[in-house]
Amino acid sequence: MSSKWIIDNIRIVTETGVTEGSVAIKDGIISQVMTKEERSKAEGLQGFEVFDGNNGYLLPGFIDIHVHGGFGHDFMIASKENYDAITSFHASQGTTTMLATTVTASKEAIEKVLQTTSEYTMSDMPYAELFGVHLEGPFISEKFPGAQNPAFISEPRLDWMKEWVDKYPNVIKQLTLAPEKEGAVELISWVAEQGIIAACGHTDALYEHMQKAADAGLSHAVHTYNAMRGLHHREPGTLGAVLSDDRIYAELIADGEHVHPASIAILLKSKPLDKVILISDAIESAGMPDGQYDLGGLPVIVKDGVARLENGITLAGSSLTMIRAFRYMLSNTNLAIHDVSRLASLNAAERLGIADRTGSIAVGKQANLVWTDSELNVQNTWVKGRSVYSK
Repeated sequence: MSSKWIIDNIRIVTETGVTEGSVAIKDGIISQVMTKEERSKAEGLQGFEVFDGNNGYLLPGFIDIHVHGGFGHDFMIASKENYDAITSFHASQGTTTMLATTVTASKEAIEKVLQTTSEYTMSDMPYAELFGVHLEGPFISEKFPGAQNPAFISEPRLDWMKEWVDKYPNVIKQLTLAPEKEGAVELISWVAEQGIIAACGHTDALYEHMQKAADAGLSHAVHTYNAMRGLHHREPGTLGAVLSDDRIYAELIADGEHVHPASIAILLKSKPLDKVILISDAIESAGMPDGQYDLGGLPVIVKDGVARLENGITLAGSSLTMIRAFRYMLSNTNLAIHDVSRLASLNAAERLGIADRTGSIAVGKQANLVWTDSELNVQNTWVKGRSVYSK
């Protein structure tokens, strides 16, 4: 592809609405965002390769901060080949930036993911950009393990985190833990000081625990509603704190299985729109047929696209993709398409501190873009202006 190109005849999803027009990219950066009228009068566009968007949508690339794998591969199987396969698959679903998300595992297995991600992010990543690691565990609650392997649950270990951050600087972007555990508040405070997102998840935290954690720097909740103490009118619990405390961002798995549409509506009424983040929580079964899979050493059965542990009850991540979550939110909420785009892109960019270069379509930002048809089927994905998927 040329280093200079334009996509015409496209509905551009911006932060505030939808504009029919054109977007010009030069050397991987968005150089112009034009209405149809502005496009007809634009100058200095000689030599630009032109694409017809066929009146589809141009969206900011999705940013998935909670994803374990896809297309038969898992980030815990830490190798370049696996990481290429995962980032290639999710690029085909519109994701342009992602965090390699671990499960509760041995210290050695987690360190292998950190090492491999560190090496991978310093190489030429051919597909979706791997921005770092989301450590989901092992410092979680024995009461709410979800599909995490309870054999590897650990008390919060500040010494481990210090060792990992020292050995793999700028790799860990998010840590999910149970705030009620002994030593958790101290760990949260230290993690937040390092610029790492401190998140609650797989937790039995009382409202009081959550308030102390938020005061210490906890600012995030993974897969809201799932694997956390619920809301009670006399003990608001983990969920009550997440819904009521605007310091806390709330992740959401929008697949119609993890969270009821009415509960999604409650979340959207409770939280500012800029504090809700769509995630996939995808495991290796994403993009694959029904069958038996694995998550952190635990057998997973996928039936009718829904992943559960062998007990047939416990949800085990998902087979979701970000474009499917996007379509689900459009169909099952009152949000406009630019609002859903914020949940799928900009809010996560702000969380990761990269909103100055990605997360929305604006002049000067990287051309991390997704072109869909009018039915929101992905046609092309670009990372920094380079095509990483074409239907």
